[in-house]
Amino acid sequence: MADRPLIEKRSIDYVPLAERHGKVWHLWPVWFTGDAHLATIATGFVGVALGGNLIWMAIAVAIGSAFGTFFMAFHSTQGPQLGLPQMIQSRPQFGYVGALLVWGVALVTYVGFNAFNQVLAADTLETLYKTDPASTMPIIGVLAAILAIVGYDWIHRAQRVLAAILIAGLVVMTVAVARVPFPAAQLDLGDFRLVPFLTQLFAAAAYQLSWSIYVSDYSRYLPRDVGVAASFWWTYLGAFIGGTWTMLVGTVAGAMFPKLELTPALKAAADAMLPGSGAPLLIASLLGLVTITTLNFYGASLTLLSVADSLKPIKATLAKRIATIILCLVVASAIAMTASRDFAHEFGEFLSILLYLFTPWTAINLVDFYYVRRGHYSVREIFNPRGLYGRWNWRGLVAYGVGFVAMIPFFSTGIYTGPVARALGGADLAMLVGLPVSTVVYLIACRSLDIDAEVRRAAAADVGLDASA
Repeated sequence: MADRPLIEKRSIDYVPLAERHGKVWHLWPVWFTGDAHLATIATGFVGVALGGNLIWMAIAVAIGSAFGTFFMAFHSTQGPQLGLPQMIQSRPQFGYVGALLVWGVALVTYVGFNAFNQVLAADTLETLYKTDPASTMPIIGVLAAILAIVGYDWIHRAQRVLAAILIAGLVVMTVAVARVPFPAAQLDLGDFRLVPFLTQLFAAAAYQLSWSIYVSDYSRYLPRDVGVAASFWWTYLGAFIGGTWTMLVGTVAGAMFPKLELTPALKAAADAMLPGSGAPLLIASLLGLVTITTLNFYGASLTLLSVADSLKPIKATLAKRIATIILCLVVASAIAMTASRDFAHEFGEFLSILLYLFTPWTAINLVDFYYVRRGHYSVREIFNPRGLYGRWNWRGLVAYGVGFVAMIPFFSTGIYTGPVARALGGADLAMLVGLPVSTVVYLIACRSLDIDAEVRRAAAADVGLDASA
C-alpha cells in the first residue's frame, strides 16, 4: 500500500498489470455490504405492501435474488481480464458512440438510486432523531461523495469493515425472528397470490441485475489470473447472501407492520423482536446506505467520463473524476429534495423500469464476452473513435431494440400495463422474454462477424500495452 496514492488517480483508463493488486475474496465483502442496507430492505418490502403473505414473499425474494445475481456475477470476471470499468466495455457491442445508449440508462440508474438512498437515509434519521430531512439529505450525499473521490482501495476497505458489523446485526435479527408469533395467515402456503409473488420475485431479480453495471468497476484492479470461477463465486455469494438476507428483513418488517412506512416498520419490527434493537439496526443499515451511495457516485463518475469521451476524446484526470462526482451529487440531491413521501410505491416502479432497461444490455454484454468474442478485446481499440469496433455497432443496437420491444406486452407498471400482463392479472414476466430474445437476435446478427480476423487485429493493436501504460 505504501507505493499507492491515497486518492485514486485512474478512472476510465486501463489499469496496467503492474498496478494490479488485491485478493479475489475481497469481492465478497464489496457485494455483501453493497446489498446489506436500507434500499435492499425496501426491495423486500414491495410484495407485502401489495398484500402478499410472509412465506410466499420470502420464497419470491430467494428465487428472484438467485436469478438476478446469476447474471450480475458473470460480469465480475470482465474486470480482471480487461482492466477497465464496466460500462466502457459496452463499446465492442454497441460502438464507440452507440454505447451512449446504455450509458444514459446507467446514469439514470446511478443518480436515481442515490436520490432514493438520500431519501431513505433522511427518513431513517428523522425516525431516530426527529431531524429535518432537508438538512440531512445533502449531508449523506457529501459523505458518500468524499469516499468516492478517495476511490477504489478505500471503498474496498470500508466495505470489509462494514461487512463484519452488518453480519453481526443480521445474525441477531435472524435469531430474534424465531421468537415472533406470526399470524397463521402470514405462514399459509395455501394463500398464494400471483401478482404480489411475481412482483416481489422480479423486483428482487431486477434489483440484483441492476448491479451488473457496477461489477467490473470493483474487480478491475485484481490480477488477471484470479480465475473465472473464483471471481464469479466470490461475487455471487456476496451479493446473493447480502441481498437475500437483507431483503428478507424488509419482508418480515412489512408482514409485522403492513400499515407503516419502511423505516418506522423496520424499527418497530426490530424492537418487537428484540427490545431496543431498532435504533442500532437502523444505524447499521444507514452506514451501508452511505457506502452504496459512494459506489453509485463512483460508477456515475466513470460513466459520465465515458459519455464525455465518446462525444470528444478526453484525457482521464483526477480533476475530471472529482468534477463529475460533484455534478452527480448535485443532481441526485436535487431529485431527493423534491421526492414524494410515497417511497415504497415509487421504489417498486423504479425497479420495474430498471428491469426493462438492463435486461437486453446484460444479455448482449455477457453473450458477447463469453461466447462471441470469448474475452478477446483490444483495450486500445475500445478508446479509438475510428477503430476496430466502429462508431455505431448495429448488431448490439438492433438486439437491444428488439429485446426491449419484445418485452413491452409484458410490462406491468403504474404508468403502463401491457396486454399480456393485463391478461395475467398484472403479473410482470418481461425479464423472461427480454433475456432470450436479445440473446438470440444478437447471436444471429454476429454470424457475419469474422471473429478470427478481429482477434488478430485486437492482439496486434495491444502489443506493448502494459509497457506504454
